Amino acid sequence: MIPLIIIIISLILDGVLTNFLPFLVNDLSLFTPLLTLVSIFIIYPFFRKKESRFYLILFIVGIIYDLLYTNLLFFNAILFLVTGILTKVIYKNFEINFLKIMIYSVILITTYEILTALIILIFNLVPITITKVIYKISHSVLLNIVYIEILYLIIKLIPKKYKNISIN
Repeated sequence: MIPLIIIIISLILDGVLTNFLPFLVNDLSLFTPLLTLVSIFIIYPFFRKKESRFYLILFIVGIIYDLLYTNLLFFNAILFLVTGILTKVIYKNFEINFLKIMIYSVILITTYEILTALIILIFNLVPITITKVIYKISHSVLLNIVYIEILYLIIKLIPKKYKNISIN
């Protein structure tokens, strides 16, 4: 239940931050949200023994994300699955702690943005340059790191009887 709440809140916040806040503030380019993407990383420990359910949820969330925000059906569904696989590899092969979660989140954001740019480039959807990709990555990191820190601390504060995971 906790991971679904996290995903739903992340989806809503992605929409709010991309659709409503730019009208209130002149430039939010430093705060490009990819909150749903980074929440994928933080919820993985809830699904360690149910990985097929994890990937199913990622695919469904990706489709919902596409329908709500991109209008490119299956685009983010596939990218979220790739992110889920990368998340699994990170959790299985590396030690996870507070600082490393921040580092791995930056790696996930970078991977997501590079894959997005490659797909856009391959299908020639819009003109894209390396400078634009670097700009987007650098402007995605700040808000998403703050969000992942908040999620990490919230999950740490949840009583053990409601979670049977260990992020550390």
